[in-house]
Amino acid sequence: MQLRIMTEPQQGATYDDLLAVAQESERLGFDAFFRSDHFLRIGGGDPGPGSTEAWATLAGLARDTSRIRLGTMVTSATFRLPGVLAVTVATVDAMSGGRVELGLGGGWYEAEHASFGIPFPDVRERFDRLEEQLAIVTGLWSTPVGETFSFSAEHYTLTENPALPRPAQRPRPPVIVGGLGPRRTPQLAARFADEYNVPFASLEDTAAAFGRTRAACEAAGRDPSSLILSAAQTLAVGTDEGEVRRRAAAADSTAEELRAGGLGGTVDEVVDKIGRFGEHGATRLYLQVLDLSDLDHLRLVAEQIVPRV
Repeated sequence: MQLRIMTEPQQGATYDDLLAVAQESERLGFDAFFRSDHFLRIGGGDPGPGSTEAWATLAGLARDTSRIRLGTMVTSATFRLPGVLAVTVATVDAMSGGRVELGLGGGWYEAEHASFGIPFPDVRERFDRLEEQLAIVTGLWSTPVGETFSFSAEHYTLTENPALPRPAQRPRPPVIVGGLGPRRTPQLAARFADEYNVPFASLEDTAAAFGRTRAACEAAGRDPSSLILSAAQTLAVGTDEGEVRRRAAAADSTAEELRAGGLGGTVDEVVDKIGRFGEHGATRLYLQVLDLSDLDHLRLVAEQIVPRV
């Protein structure tokens, strides 16, 4: 099981906060450092220093780290035009030496859109735009050198785009599609993604979502084993119950809630639950850490959980 670190900077984090977590994650041997793509704190409370822009910070981390992979979970299709997004991600990929991954979703946080003046269409249009964006980004990245890319659909039209700059990775940076939508999300993952992610769901709901996505791959004529299956879970692990409860509280939750609906508990409990995600087909887990000052949390996982999973 691959374990990746996932952060939520919209809850209040500076670039230096993210840099400390990313560099420690790299030092400890974690496979990847991911961040959300939000501009507004979720759930109210003190916004602290506010959020930071996702791809600007990933560009900085591309130069301030050397091995760890970097990505978004997930970028909202409502935030950026797809042609520009392809250029941005390709640029950061080159800056990192080919370590970038793009998680792309339809967007969901209406208050954030209202706060920043970003149009927020209904859910059907958001999925329509997401589908076109996935087609454009993957199409641009797969255009042969020396050729141009054109696209025309309801929401976006590109005419003879030069498909430059090229990403460093070949054939392209990995694309992640995630969510629990029962129909269109599995279809989009089957058509466009290298990885399908189930965010913050129970084992049972995760297994059902994986099953729908495998079926969508088969319906599209794709080998389901070619799609990486992953899940994201909120982390609160400790060496004793007091530590578990302290870390759950730092995640605005309780030990009981995270035992039931996250990765909460002692080391043995968390190792067991990771194993059950693996039994359902997950080969990657994204560990959502919300207290970015608690680097001992990462060290505990690296020293006592990674060797057992």
